[in-house]
Amino acid sequence: MSSSPSHPSDPSDPRPPGTAEPAPPRASRTEGDAGDQFTRDLADLEQQFERALGSISMAFQPIVYARSHALFGYEALLRSNDPDLPHAGALLDAAERLHRMARLGRVVRRQVAETFGQADDSLGLLFVNLHALDLLDRSLSSRFSPLAKIAHRVVLEVTERSSLDDVSDIVYRVAELRELGFRIAIDDLGAGHNRMDRFTLLDTDFVKLDMALVRDIHTHTLKRDLVASVIGLCHDHEITVIGEGVESEDEAQVLVEVGCDLLQGYHIARPGPPFIRPPLHGDSSR
Repeated sequence: MSSSPSHPSDPSDPRPPGTAEPAPPRASRTEGDAGDQFTRDLADLEQQFERALGSISMAFQPIVYARSHALFGYEALLRSNDPDLPHAGALLDAAERLHRMARLGRVVRRQVAETFGQADDSLGLLFVNLHALDLLDRSLSSRFSPLAKIAHRVVLEVTERSSLDDVSDIVYRVAELRELGFRIAIDDLGAGHNRMDRFTLLDTDFVKLDMALVRDIHTHTLKRDLVASVIGLCHDHEITVIGEGVESEDEAQVLVEVGCDLLQGYHIARPGPPFIRPPLHGDSSR
């Protein structure tokens, strides 16, 4: 290696001839420490997630006919009893971060199938939520999956939690599910990604109005007119409409007036253990 000055001909260099180039500043550990902490956080979250999978349970909320309040079916709702992931939202967030949505979906569907598979047909249909990424899980469309055995009693409810844009062959995948006997619902229409373009492509049996459209509909003429138009469009295509998040008799009455087919919400019945029947319309015990 040469020992000549780094800048022998640079008169502006203040260093004496023969002085070596100064060593570069020592690299900061901040970036490495942050990476290590991120890895540790993911490892901790992985442990929490696996533990939480062993503590999940399902609650069931009744869905009723709008006019009579007679039972139509139930929606299965995820519950987490883990102290670190204490509710469904936290568990879903962890599954998304860890890329474990498929695993969570399989556990939920197996538990739902075990519970509802033993129930009487008089309980009607069961609505089971699907994350968009669940549509990519080949076990969902397997004829040997636990839920497929009761497919004729199940409505797969595609939620608006994430976009369907990553599911390029969604029409084909939905067709597969329908061949097994499943029916399809679009959840939370009017919120989130608001996929009206995908909604028209899906062979949809049910549409759930987002609770933002339902809330205080009896005091908002514009909201009432909008919901009436959506219901009319759905009925033109033989799609059943569910008003979700109904919390008052006033909301329920307006939904009946604009033609909503089914109702769900705390005003009807809260989620609970399997399978509590809601009181009929006009029952003062409600």
